[in-house]
Amino acid sequence: MTSDSQARSTKEEILRIEDVAAELRCSKAHVCKVIRGQVPGVPPLPAIHMGRRVLVRRSSLEQWKIDSEARSVGAILRPSPEVHAVGRMKGNGHA
Repeated sequence: MTSDSQARSTKEEILRIEDVAAELRCSKAHVCKVIRGQVPGVPPLPAIHMGRRVLVRRSSLEQWKIDSEARSVGAILRPSPEVHAVGRMKGNGHA
């Protein structure tokens, strides 16, 4: 197999939820929540639904990881509201 065909077969690889969970080091339930878009601040993971079976393309997982990383870096760099030492936002009018 040439390196070009190896790269193509890797991109077209189909993963089970178990495979995705192992790669992301999380539970299968968490992967299912990510696929359904139920994890706040995390973009949904594209998946192939075949009845009860849910599959993820390797290329979709890799792109999702890149997009998620870029999104989280942007969130880290975004300025947060100023907070007093007691945990209240400045200027909210509460005593």
